[in-house]
Amino acid sequence: MTETPPEPPAAAPARRGAGLIRSSLIFSSLTLVSRFMGLARDLVVTARLGASQTIAADAYYTALAFPNLFRRIFAEGAFAAAFVPGYSRKLAAEGDAAADQYASDALATVAVATVVVMLAAQLAMPWLMYLINPGYADEPEKFRLAWMLTQVTMPYLPCMAIAALFAGVLNARGRFVVSAAYPTILNAVMLIAVLPQKDPVTAAWWASGAVLVAGVGQAAFCWWGARRTGARIRPSRLKLTPDMRALIKLAIPAAIANSATQINIFISGILASQVAGMRVWMNVADRLYQLPMSLVGVAIGVALLPRLSQALGAGDHDDAQVAMDQGVVFSLAFSLPAAAALMAMPIYLIDALFTRGAFVDADAQATGALLFHYGWGVPAFVLLRILQPAFFARQDTKTPMRFSLISVAVNIGLGVVLFYAIGFTGIAIATSTAAWITVAQMSVSLMRRDVYRPSARAVGKVLRVAAASVVLGLLLATCAHFRGALEAPFGDFRAAGLGAKEISVLLVCALGGAIYPVLLFAFGGVTPAEARGVLRRRRGDPAPTPVDLP
Repeated sequence: MTETPPEPPAAAPARRGAGLIRSSLIFSSLTLVSRFMGLARDLVVTARLGASQTIAADAYYTALAFPNLFRRIFAEGAFAAAFVPGYSRKLAAEGDAAADQYASDALATVAVATVVVMLAAQLAMPWLMYLINPGYADEPEKFRLAWMLTQVTMPYLPCMAIAALFAGVLNARGRFVVSAAYPTILNAVMLIAVLPQKDPVTAAWWASGAVLVAGVGQAAFCWWGARRTGARIRPSRLKLTPDMRALIKLAIPAAIANSATQINIFISGILASQVAGMRVWMNVADRLYQLPMSLVGVAIGVALLPRLSQALGAGDHDDAQVAMDQGVVFSLAFSLPAAAALMAMPIYLIDALFTRGAFVDADAQATGALLFHYGWGVPAFVLLRILQPAFFARQDTKTPMRFSLISVAVNIGLGVVLFYAIGFTGIAIATSTAAWITVAQMSVSLMRRDVYRPSARAVGKVLRVAAASVVLGLLLATCAHFRGALEAPFGDFRAAGLGAKEISVLLVCALGGAIYPVLLFAFGGVTPAEARGVLRRRRGDPAPTPVDLP
C-alpha cells in the first residue's frame, strides 16, 4: 500500500489560508445578494421619499441613522471582536456546554444593556434630536417627524445586538451562511412595506415600522441558525460573572475601535442636517461606497478573527502571517478597483441608478460629488477591518480604541473646518482622511511590535493590484466622458423599468467587471492558479453541512 507523503511544512498554512478566503467568499456572495436587495430598497425609498424636495426623506434617514450606528458597531464586528475569541476558546477547551453557558450569559448582558440604551434614547429623543440634528430646529414639522420616526426604529437596536450574538456563535463554529444572509430580511420587509405607498410621509412611517418588524425577524433567524449547529443558548437572568466582566472590559474599547468609521459618518450627519437633502445624499453615497467594505472588509474580517485566534492559541505564527498577508492582498484586490470605479464615474452611477421620481438631477450631482471623495477612502475603510483582528485576536482592544478616538477627533476638526470652508464635500474628505490616518497608525503599531509586517511578496502583489486598478479607472473615466454616445443606441428603448441611462451604466459596469480580472492576471496581482486554489475545495476541508444550506 502506497503511503501518502507528508504534507510540506508550508502547505498547511497555505491550505488554511485558502480556507480563509473561501469562507470570506461565502460571506461576500451572500452579502452581495443582501446589498443588491438594499440597492433595490434604496431605489424605491428615494423615489417615494425624494431628497431635498420633501421633509419625509431627511426625517426617515435620521430615524434610520441612530439605530444603524449601533447596528454597525454590534453586528459588523465590535461585539464579535470581544465575544468570538472567548466563545471559541470555551468551545475548544471546555466543550459545548461551557460555551453555551458563556453565550447565554452574554445574551443576557447584551440584551439588558441595549434595552437600557433604547429606553433612554426614546425618553430623551425630543431633546436628543437637538443634538444629533441641530439643523432641523428651524423646521418644526421635519423635527417632529424625525424624532417620532426615530422612536419607532430604536427597538431595532436590541434586536440587532441579539442577532449579532447568535451570528458570532455561528462564525465561531465556522458557519457563515446564516450570519451573511440575515440582512436580506430587512431589505425584503422594507420593500414590501414601501412599494405600495404614494405619499412621502406615509411611506416614511411604513418604512420605519418595517425596520422594527425586520429586526425581530433577523434575531429569530440567527437564533434558528445557531440552534441548527447544536448550540443551546437560552435566555437567563443577568449575571456579572468573571467571564462577563472580562467580556465587558474587552467589548467597550472594541466597540469604540470598531465604530470609528460609523461614528465619523454619524458626526458628519450632524453637519449634514444643516443642508436640505444632505442626509439622503449621504445615505445614497453610503449605499455604494460601503458595498466593498461589507463584501470584502467585513467578510474577510469575520473569517479572519477566529482563524487568527486559533493560530495564536496554537502558537502557529506562520499561519497567522499567511492569513494576514492573504487578507490584505485579497481585500485590496477587490477594494482598489471599487475605489477606482467610484472615483472615475460617481455622477454617472448616481444619476443612472437613482434619478427618478422625487430624487432629481440636482440631488444626483450633489451625491456624486460626495461619492468621489468617499471613493478614495474605500481601501482604508476595508483595511481597517483587516488590521483590527490582528489586535483583537491578541485580546488587545485598547490600542485600536486609541487610534479610533484620534480618528474621530480628526474627522470632527477637519470636517467642521472644511464644511464651512468649501461646502458639504468637506465632510466626505474629512471622513476618508481620518480613515487613512487610522490605517497608518495601526500599520506602524503592528510593525513596531513585530506582530505583523507584510511580506515582500504581499507588497509586490499589492503594487500590481494598484496598477491594474489605475488602468481600470482610466477606462471607466473614458466611458463616463463619452456617456452620451453610450446611451444613444438605447434612446428609445424602455423595458422592465430600464431606459438608456440604466442600460448604459449596467453595460459599463459589466465591461469593467470582465476586464478587471484580465488586468489583474496580466499585472500579476493574483495569478490564475491562486484564484483556482481559493475556489477549489481540497481534500481535508470540511464538507458543507445542512446548516450551510438553509
